[in-house]
Amino acid sequence: MSATLKSLRALADATRLRIIALLESEELSVNELQEITRLGQSRVSTHLSLLAEAGLITARREGKRTFYKLNTLGASEISEVARFAIRGAHELPENQGDQINLKRIIARRQEQAQLFFNQVAGRFDRSYGPGRSWAAFGHLLLRILPPITVADLGSGEGLIAELLARRCRKVIAVDNSEKMVKFGATKAKKNGLKNLEFRVGDVQQPPIDPGSVDLVILSQALHHAETPSEAIASAHRILKPSGQLLILDLVQHKFEQARELYGDRWLGFSESTLHRWLEDAGFKQIEISVVDREEQPPHFETLLASGERSPATGALVTPDENAR
Repeated sequence: MSATLKSLRALADATRLRIIALLESEELSVNELQEITRLGQSRVSTHLSLLAEAGLITARREGKRTFYKLNTLGASEISEVARFAIRGAHELPENQGDQINLKRIIARRQEQAQLFFNQVAGRFDRSYGPGRSWAAFGHLLLRILPPITVADLGSGEGLIAELLARRCRKVIAVDNSEKMVKFGATKAKKNGLKNLEFRVGDVQQPPIDPGSVDLVILSQALHHAETPSEAIASAHRILKPSGQLLILDLVQHKFEQARELYGDRWLGFSESTLHRWLEDAGFKQIEISVVDREEQPPHFETLLASGERSPATGALVTPDENAR
């Protein structure tokens, strides 16, 4: 079989077209391709083997990982077929999401803090040590929080809000359940947390003044929202310039029972969808990564997304500064 026919046969699959387009400008590992495409590892590896056999991609080893890239030194007919394949890949509906995820992966490579955290987390529970616990570790991290104002949207009974209130200047907890708000407010009063305020409201239109908080948290709340993009836009509205949004939520999954069991409106979110909503709302310095995977079925995965509101363009004096 000629090189041209081999190449055409290898590219007779939409997934392999997606992979070729991703490898056009970047060298990627199997795990990175898996995260970008949200396909299983064995499926990605099979497609890579077929593309390599056809001479369309090359591979190199680096430690325990193998990196793949488009074969730019192959026969002219192979290069010509690859260019045609890339053009076709750009017409696929998955292409926009793939390119957003590729951008995120490349940005994360340059951020060594995430790699360091993964290494530390992997070692933390490996062996017993007196006094070593996530609870103690959490208290340590709370101590470094600056005196900021935080909005916890979709707070529930206020577990996170209560923890933050012990260090922050002020915490505003918003939930649409009057029962939850009453419970949280009673508990805060009992614990003497005068800087923790509970308000009844929706995450899409939180009852908080524009430009009044330093940090907005949406922890496992976004998948309950009717219009998640509106909740993200509202978070941007209530943040001060240079304020930050943190989102903890589920990676897109297929566990349909979650709608009935937990009242979920959305079965998680893809990284590319969240990235697009954050960009559309005006956030900069966007980072999204999967930070946890449950060991038990259905193996829910949790992602952490962050974004920053642009700093003020002028030297505006805030009310706090006037007070000083």
